[in-house]
Amino acid sequence: MNVPSDLKYTKSHEWVRVEGDVATIGITDHAQSELGDIVFLDLPSPDKNLAPGESFGSVESVKTVSDVFSPISGTVIEKNTELDSSSELVNSDPYGAGWLIKIRITNPADLENLMDPASYSEIS
Repeated sequence: MNVPSDLKYTKSHEWVRVEGDVATIGITDHAQSELGDIVFLDLPSPDKNLAPGESFGSVESVKTVSDVFSPISGTVIEKNTELDSSSELVNSDPYGAGWLIKIRITNPADLENLMDPASYSEIS
């Protein structure tokens, strides 16, 4: 299983990449593997405010539909519109082209509650 060392993780299998005051969020390699082939994503529009642990959308696979949760607080500034026509990117490149949303971080202290790669590897 792929667990990049430059990301933070949640117990519910989301990842976070922080660049300045912007966080890119997606689901982990473990999550996409468990879900199977992703066929549809329901993601929020820009300007939606999110709180840690709040569901911001869903991922539909051939097996099930799963909620996706915000790891930190922030305001959605972009959703990955490529996924509208190419949802399989979440399966083939979960940490790259398969990212879900970008948010402007409103409480940087939320990042302290996330797991490092070693801790995440132990639970997945």
